[in-house]
Amino acid sequence: MKVFWLVSGLAALGLGIVGAFLPLLPTVPLLLLAAFCFARSSDRLHDWLINHRQFGPYITNWRERGAIGQRSKIVASLSMILALALSWWMGFSGFVLGLQAIALTLVAVFIWTRPSY
Repeated sequence: MKVFWLVSGLAALGLGIVGAFLPLLPTVPLLLLAAFCFARSSDRLHDWLINHRQFGPYITNWRERGAIGQRSKIVASLSMILALALSWWMGFSGFVLGLQAIALTLVAVFIWTRPSY
């Protein structure tokens, strides 16, 4: 089972790193998933991720306070608006756009109701 958690953690970490450069890929949730997986598979990788200069504070703030940074909230919201606009521009049906708008609105409400740090 440790191999499953290790592979899952490495995949989530890899996607999270890519997400740091691509605006539509959610970096922090993937880092949280990687930390969760590493906690079940590798103390060394878990400690490295938690203490990482760039990624560690996001995980620690979420773990200790359930908090999301103000800048992260803004970037996430802008990314969601961009994704919806791109879907509209690509000609998706009204039904699909409506489902996407509902899902993105629920995610935005969740993000904006979390404490900021």
